Amino acid sequence: MEAKSLTRKEIDTLAARLDEAQLQVLDTPSLADDVEVHIDDAYRVQEALVGRQLDRGQTLVGVKLGFTSKAKMAQMGVSDVIVGRLTDAMRVDNGGRFDLSRFIHPKIEPEVAYRLMQDIDLDDPGVDVETCVDAVAPAMEIIDSRYRDFRFTYTDVVADNTSAAAFVIGPWQSMRSVGDLSVRLEAGGQSVDGSTAAILDDPVNALHALLDVCRRRRIPLRAGDVVLAGAATAAIPLAAGAARCDIDGLGSVTAEVSS
Repeated sequence: MEAKSLTRKEIDTLAARLDEAQLQVLDTPSLADDVEVHIDDAYRVQEALVGRQLDRGQTLVGVKLGFTSKAKMAQMGVSDVIVGRLTDAMRVDNGGRFDLSRFIHPKIEPEVAYRLMQDIDLDDPGVDVETCVDAVAPAMEIIDSRYRDFRFTYTDVVADNTSAAAFVIGPWQSMRSVGDLSVRLEAGGQSVDGSTAAILDDPVNALHALLDVCRRRRIPLRAGDVVLAGAATAAIPLAAGAARCDIDGLGSVTAEVSS
């Protein structure tokens, strides 16, 4: 039996709950503890959540993909990537500083970032998303699930704007292939190694997956938008100290983390 769609009031209530969790830096139980949320409503909650941020003066600057690791997809029992929104309040300059006090239980991931050079017409079946990108860069993303004890469902993650919290992007380079480059992430005295191939076998595949989801969910893609293609390694806890991501042949991105 198909789950009943949530009312507008229920959507707004769940969005407010997640928004307050982030603002107050306090975790919240899984939404599934109180109500069944199917994927369509999860994206409606996400939209309402981001809408509250925009009402406070933030602006959209891009999108991010989640579940781009086949292992993570298998773990969550899904076969589709998820998409969240990035705002200017999440952006930190390369070499800048993250303050741990703004997060609940943050982790950091190495990413590949793309930059759109033009608007994408979601209704044009012939659009070539790769030709809409003019630059690529190394990046790091801070993810911060607002859920207590990291206990959440697939739709919880979507509703929570895919755990989006902050990001930093290194120097942009002209668009090029980054299909299988060595990656090293160091943060808080820990390190992890991997490859960009962990992102759907090739990060460029994330662009095609992004377009498919954005068409179905009517998420706009605009000129100048940043696209975080997904994690190239497992995330590690964010702790005070230096954070650095090196992608062989693409460059480095750094940040300082203060407690």
